[in-house]
Amino acid sequence: MNHPIRFVSLVGIVVARTEYPALTILTVDDSSGATIDVIVLKAPVTDDDGNRSVRSGGGGDLQTAYATKHVAATNKTTVDTTALVPGIVVQVKGTLSMFRGTIQIQLERVSVVRDTNTEMRFLDQRSRYIVEVLSVPWSLTEEEVERLHYEADDEEERLEEEQERIKRHQRRRIEREEKDQRRIQKSWEREEQLRAREALYSRDAGAKFMRDFKERKV
Repeated sequence: MNHPIRFVSLVGIVVARTEYPALTILTVDDSSGATIDVIVLKAPVTDDDGNRSVRSGGGGDLQTAYATKHVAATNKTTVDTTALVPGIVVQVKGTLSMFRGTIQIQLERVSVVRDTNTEMRFLDQRSRYIVEVLSVPWSLTEEEVERLHYEADDEEERLEEEQERIKRHQRRRIEREEKDQRRIQKSWEREEQLRAREALYSRDAGAKFMRDFKERKV
């Protein structure tokens, strides 16, 4: 019916849970006749500075380590997967992706379905949504198309202004860095000149002292 689909939601039982270094795969059976894999991303572990991957064993080759903390695919908020074990009924929401010709769900939100009433409410909402929304052809009037074109143009202008603002910020940062570099260079040159004068003064003072010392001995 030409509806733009961004998120999908389903209720099913977790029949398998497979752990990988970077993600967890929940295989969910929603009684449709086929199972679907739900991908739950893991957050990588970093050092205190947040810039380097953790090294195993306190040394050796750099290895990528992964935490048990899971995150949503889009906004990277924390997702609690502790209770998501085989045999648990869950409601998942996410975006669709394709891997080796198989449709998967990239998890955004998940909750455990505690009882049959909750599951039946979801089925009722799904049925009404199919009838009231998805079964109605999605089309736009000329006014709506014109408004969307205007919004798209406005968004494009906003993005261009944002990019220009970022470029100006980068130019100012580079100019500040160059100015700081020149200031540091001048300061270093002044210090070098001061050290040279002090060295010359010390050499002359030493030579004068030696002359005076020899004259006193004579």
